[in-house]
Amino acid sequence: MTDKKTGMRKGLTQYGDAEFSLYLRKAFIKGMGYTDDALDRPIVGITNTFSGYNACHGTVPQLIESIKRGIMLAGGLPVEFPTITIHESFAFPTSMYMRNLMSMDTEEMVRAQPMDSVVLIGGCDKTVPALLMGAASAGVPAILEVTGPMLPGSHKGERLGACTDCRRFWGKYRAGEIDADEIAQITDQLVPSAGTCGVMGTASTMAIVGEALGMMLPGGACIPAVLADRFRHAEQTGAQAVKMAKENGPTPDKVMTKDAFRNALTVLQSIGGSTNGIVHLAAIAGRLGIKIDLDEFDEIGRNTQVLVDLKPSGENYMDDMHKAGGTGPLLRELSDNLVLDAMTVNGKTLGENIADLPPPFEQNVIRTKDNPISQSGGMAVLTGNLAPDRAVIKHVAASPELLLHTGKAVVFKNMEDLVDRIDSSDLDVDKDSVLVMQNAGPKGAPGMPESGYLPIPKKLLAAGVKDMVRISDARMSGTAFGTIVLHVAPESAIGGPLALVQDGDMIKLDVENRSIDVLISDEEMAKRRANWTPPPPHPGSERGYSKLYQDTVNQAPDGADFDFLQAVKP
Repeated sequence: MTDKKTGMRKGLTQYGDAEFSLYLRKAFIKGMGYTDDALDRPIVGITNTFSGYNACHGTVPQLIESIKRGIMLAGGLPVEFPTITIHESFAFPTSMYMRNLMSMDTEEMVRAQPMDSVVLIGGCDKTVPALLMGAASAGVPAILEVTGPMLPGSHKGERLGACTDCRRFWGKYRAGEIDADEIAQITDQLVPSAGTCGVMGTASTMAIVGEALGMMLPGGACIPAVLADRFRHAEQTGAQAVKMAKENGPTPDKVMTKDAFRNALTVLQSIGGSTNGIVHLAAIAGRLGIKIDLDEFDEIGRNTQVLVDLKPSGENYMDDMHKAGGTGPLLRELSDNLVLDAMTVNGKTLGENIADLPPPFEQNVIRTKDNPISQSGGMAVLTGNLAPDRAVIKHVAASPELLLHTGKAVVFKNMEDLVDRIDSSDLDVDKDSVLVMQNAGPKGAPGMPESGYLPIPKKLLAAGVKDMVRISDARMSGTAFGTIVLHVAPESAIGGPLALVQDGDMIKLDVENRSIDVLISDEEMAKRRANWTPPPPHPGSERGYSKLYQDTVNQAPDGADFDFLQAVKP
């Protein structure tokens, strides 16, 4: 026997006798049918995030088989293990509420079980950031594989994809433009295969950002879930995981550096990505003691063009981006904006990976800098007396005429209030009003749900209104569109200025000057603050995970992570 702490000798259960611990561990693992030869190989863990509730992860069993094949061909021993898995549409109150729990589960299982490296299988929105957060904290060599986007469907000859088209057709249904039979037909076509949303939603955003961070083998972000290319990429990922196990790295902290996060922020702006991306990147970075500077992110946006023509900012789908070459051609076009010596999981720098790309070919999905979708990045960071700690707007998916707008506030105290009154014929609202929702942030909702996409009141929909300025401390799906101000911080549930807005207040949005203000005096603001009382505790928040969440979750600019999970740099 040897004292080398790898493979089965790593992280031995404490019985007071290390040799007995190893002996007992081998005795039990042999009950699974392993030989001594297998147990002497480098061990690669694989997160099994399959669930019958998660269609985005429907191909995970086949992915695992491909990853295992790659591991075994490279001389390693694959061992899959379950982690929490979450789907956006199947998590109450919201998947974001469960993200931190999944990250803790991942961290502790990677740390507790013997593995020399780990393959992280993510897909639906919050699983990728949760896995990267957990891996960053665990410190074991890790590599990301995503399930990949679904294929588009079709309705009356028009291509459809979740979930930008979900929202577009639901808006038509609410407006009475299509009937119940047609919306049912559309429902059958929105998700025609396993995989993540086929537009530039949060899942696609985090897959591309994961590749830009260097945590995924080149070319992996955009391959559709059901294509053979996806499973070949998974096999290659398994083989690379063995190499990382043998070489003890690189570990996540060596890949996800400050330079890597700058690259990820640049790519986030250039793809017209989900606003969720900035919250998730802040959380991942926080696990490594790195602070995401929102003002720097805004400056990156001013100097970065949107180059990817995908819904909701453009017209195409993720399978089109795959056919156009995936993330690689985008990285090549952005080379002058990127830190090219950032390390990636394959042991090469980002610049070396770009140099290895095949020659470019003519396509119209990933634009060149002289033919962008937008001359500036997809997001802008706002500040003002309504959001002193910043707010975010995806202005590339907004109505240009509303980017400078002043209107009277129509205030909803919470999501329940919104549901009760938004379609009331008595609601005092017009097309120039500014819809405001309070108490929808990390603590207030709880979980900061994707409810920032406030619906247009039915009576305005019937009159042809398609967009309005909407403001909240909530999030919004990356698949959504509209002039929507999100992540207002501090949130209203802890007494942020958003909590003090009243019906009839005039609110001014000025995206060019990056400002969001309620037009009342400082004296009036102070008077309202003195009279403010916090909302009552959420039912059940006196115990369990709910209590942990309420007691320790931080604000959106810090990633809505638990404060005690963030690293503290000496």
